[in-house]
Amino acid sequence: MMLKTLLITSLLGCVKCQESHSMSPEEKSVIRDQIVEMFDHAYGSYMKYAYPADELMPLSCRGRVRGQEPNRGDIDDSLGKFSLTLIDTLDTLVVLNKLDEFEDAVRKAVRDVRLDNDVVVSVFETNIRVLGGLLGAHVMADLLRQRGDRMQWYQNELLHMAKDLGDRLLPAFNTTSGLPYPKVNLRYGVLNPLSRTGTESDTCTACAGTMILEFAALSRLSGDSVFEEHARKALDVLWERRQRGSDLVGTVINIHNGEWIRRDSGVGAGIDSYYEYLMKGYILLGDNVFLERFNIHYSAIMKYISQPPLLLNVHMHNPTVSVRSWMDSLLAFFPGLQVLRGDLKPAIETHEMLYQVTRQHKFLPEAFTTEFRVHWGQHLLRPEFAESTYYLYKATGDPYYLRVGQSVVEKLNAYARVPCGFAAVQDVRTGTHEDRMDSFFLAEMFKYLYLLFSEKSQVPIDIDDYIFTTEAHLLPVSLSTTQPPCQGNNTETFPVSPQEDLFTHACPSTETLFPNNPSFAKTIRDGYKYLTGVGRAFHPLPVREIELPLHDNGMEPMEFLKSMGISLTPLNEILTGESGSQKEHKGVFRVKLVAEVSQTTEEEVLPHVVQLISPPFLGRTVLTAGPAKFGMDLSKQEHGVKGSIVKTSPYTACGQIDNAAEIKGRIALALRGDCMFAVKARRLQEAGAIGAIFIDHREGSSSKETPLFQMVGDGDSTEDITLPLVFLFSHEGAVLTAALEEHHNVDVLLLPKEKQLGHEKNKKTAGMNIKLRLSEDVGLEDGAAGGPTLEFVLENEDILLKEEENEEIRGEEKSQFCTETTEDDRTESCSSQTPDSNSRPDSTP
Repeated sequence: MMLKTLLITSLLGCVKCQESHSMSPEEKSVIRDQIVEMFDHAYGSYMKYAYPADELMPLSCRGRVRGQEPNRGDIDDSLGKFSLTLIDTLDTLVVLNKLDEFEDAVRKAVRDVRLDNDVVVSVFETNIRVLGGLLGAHVMADLLRQRGDRMQWYQNELLHMAKDLGDRLLPAFNTTSGLPYPKVNLRYGVLNPLSRTGTESDTCTACAGTMILEFAALSRLSGDSVFEEHARKALDVLWERRQRGSDLVGTVINIHNGEWIRRDSGVGAGIDSYYEYLMKGYILLGDNVFLERFNIHYSAIMKYISQPPLLLNVHMHNPTVSVRSWMDSLLAFFPGLQVLRGDLKPAIETHEMLYQVTRQHKFLPEAFTTEFRVHWGQHLLRPEFAESTYYLYKATGDPYYLRVGQSVVEKLNAYARVPCGFAAVQDVRTGTHEDRMDSFFLAEMFKYLYLLFSEKSQVPIDIDDYIFTTEAHLLPVSLSTTQPPCQGNNTETFPVSPQEDLFTHACPSTETLFPNNPSFAKTIRDGYKYLTGVGRAFHPLPVREIELPLHDNGMEPMEFLKSMGISLTPLNEILTGESGSQKEHKGVFRVKLVAEVSQTTEEEVLPHVVQLISPPFLGRTVLTAGPAKFGMDLSKQEHGVKGSIVKTSPYTACGQIDNAAEIKGRIALALRGDCMFAVKARRLQEAGAIGAIFIDHREGSSSKETPLFQMVGDGDSTEDITLPLVFLFSHEGAVLTAALEEHHNVDVLLLPKEKQLGHEKNKKTAGMNIKLRLSEDVGLEDGAAGGPTLEFVLENEDILLKEEENEEIRGEEKSQFCTETTEDDRTESCSSQTPDSNSRPDSTP
C-alpha cells in the first residue's frame, strides 16, 4: 500500500512538473534554436520574396509596395517605400547573434534605402519603427566597431540617415499647441501644397506622446537638441490637458486647441505607449519629471482602470463608470510596464488572465470581452504578450513563464507558419490567415522570445545596459549622461503620501528586488488559473439536494417537476446500503437537478443585407452585411432604407468630406480604417447622407469565412447618430463597388436579411384546403356568359393542396389556380398551366 501511495504521489507530481519545475539548460537550448530557425524562416522569406519592399505578403510570396496593392486605409501609413521590415529588424539580428547578417543588412540599408520619397506616412509609426530602427542599429554598429572585430568600415551612416529622417518628421510639430500632426509627407512636409496632408485636426494620445525616447536619443547622439525639445513640448501639452480630477487622459485630442475628442481612458490602443514613454523616459534620460508624472498617472490607473485581473476603459471625467465591455490586445504590454515599476502582484494577475485567453483562443484576439469571448477576431502576431512574459520571468525567475513562452513558440509554428514566412490570423475562431506579416513581428517577437530562453552569456551585448523602446529597439541608458536634459519641463510638486510604496520614486532593479522565489508568483496566479474554464480538470458536479415533503401518492407534483427536467428519487432508496444509523425518510424525496445553468453564449448578431434593386440587378444581388449597435435600428423599419450609393472623398471619411454635395440625400460608401466608425458616421451625417455602408479594408475577408460582428461606438454617447449603418467585408464590398463603377447609378436597400425583397417567409397555412373544380354552368345570372365555371369547395380536412377531376370534364385540359393565406394576411398567388392553355382563353376564368 505504501508503495502504491508513493507511486501515485510521484505521478501527480509529474503532472505539475511542467509548470513548477525548472527548465533544463538543454531544453532551453532546444527552444532557443527553434526560435532562431523560425526567425530565419521569417527574415529569409522577406529578403527572398519581398526586399526592398516595405513588408512581406506571406501568402502571396511577394513584397507589399504602397500604391501597387489595394489600399488598406491607415494600415498603409506605416509604409514609406523605405524597406521598413529591413530597418525594423536590424538590431534583432545582433541580439540573435547573427552578426554577419547584421553587417550585410546595414550595407544594404546604407546603399538602398531612400528617405526622400513623395509618400504620406504616419509620424508615430515612422518614429518608432524607422527612426528607432536606425538608432538602435547605429548603437549596435558603433559597439561592434569599437570592439574591433567587425564593422570597421562603418562611419555613422545610420546615424546620418536617422538625422535626415528626424528632419523630415519635424514639420509635423508645426502646430500652435506643439502636438504633432498625425501624418507627414517625407518629401514635402505638412503644409506644402504638394504634401497631400495637413488637413488633419486630431491625433491619438500615444501618437503624440511616444516620441521622447527616439527624439531625445537622436538629439543626444547627433548633438542637435531640437528633436528632444519638440518631444518634450508634446508631453507637456498632454500633461497639462489631463483631467485634473482623475489625472487621466483621453484617447484622441485636437492638435490645434488641445481639446479632447475622445474622452475614454484606458491603457490599451490610443494611449498605451504614452504611459510607457513616461516611465522609460525617466529610465533613459534620468529626468525625475517623467517619473513624477508617470506615478501620478499610475495611481489613477490603479484606482479607476485596474479591476484585477481586468483593465477596463473609463470616461476620463467620470472614471467610476466603465465605457465598454471589452479590452484590446495592445494592453498586454502593461504587465511588463508594471514590472518595471515594481508593482508585481497586479502584473501577475493581468498576465495570467491574458494567458488564459490565449489558451482558450490559441492567440490573443485583437479585442475580447470581459467574459473572455472574441470581440474582434484578428491576431496580427503582436508581441506585447511575449514582452510581458519576458519581463515577468526576469523579475520572478519562475519557470512557469518559460512554459508560457514555449506555448507562444508552439502556437506560432502550428497556426501562423506558412511556406513564405508567418501570416497574421484573420480570425482566431476560424484560423484563417491574412496576407500580412508586419515588421514588428521581426523587430519584437523574436527578440523577446530569444532573450526569454537565453542566459546573459549567450547574448552578444549586455542587455541590462539598454532600454527597450515600444518597438523593442535598443537605446543605451548611458544617454542620460551624454548631455544635460533640455530645460522646460515642469511638474508641480506633489507630496509623497505615506501610503505610497517604496517604488513610487525609484527605478527597481530586477536583480535585487525580486528573489528567485517561484512560489511568490504562483500564489498570486493560482486564483486566476481557470478564469476562462480552459484547462480545468473535469469533475462531475455533486448532486444538489433539497428535501420536499411530498407524499407517496403525490404524483401530480412529481410529474410536473419531471416535466421541468427535475427527477425525484425516494430518499430511503438512496440511503439503502448506508449506515444503519440513518433513519428512514418515508415519503420524503431527494430532488436531483438534471439541467445545469448553461454557459453564456455569444451575443447573436442579426444579419443585415445590402440589396441592389436598380436595373439590371432588380433585387437579385444581395450582399450579407453586419449591423451597428448605434444609429438607426433597421429592424424597426418596415421597408428598410432605400437610396443611391456614392463613394465618399476621402474614402475613409475621417477628414472633411470633399464631396458633401454629392453625398447629400444618398447612401455613402466609406472604407474602414483611420478612425472609429462613429467618427465616420458623424461626418457623413453632417454631410447629409441618409445612410452609410462601411467596407472592410482587410483583403480577402468575406461573410462566408468571417463571423459577422456589430459595429460599436467610440466610447462616448452615440445618441446623436441617427442614420442607418451597415458593414460589408471586402469580398462583398468589391461586388458593390464594381457595380457602381460599371453602372454609375446604383440603388440599394439597407435592411435586415429577413426582410429583404423576395425573401421566403415562414408561412402559416390556413387550416383548410381550397379546392378548385371546373363544373358545368349552374344557375347563371341573366346576362352572364355561358361555358364552364369555377366552383370553390372548402373542406377542413388536411392542409395539403389536392387535385380533383370532375368526371364530366375528366381528360380535358385544365388550368388550376390557388391562393394561400400567409401570417401577415397578404395573399400570394400560384399557378400551373398546361402548355397550350393560353390557346384556350375561354376555358380559364
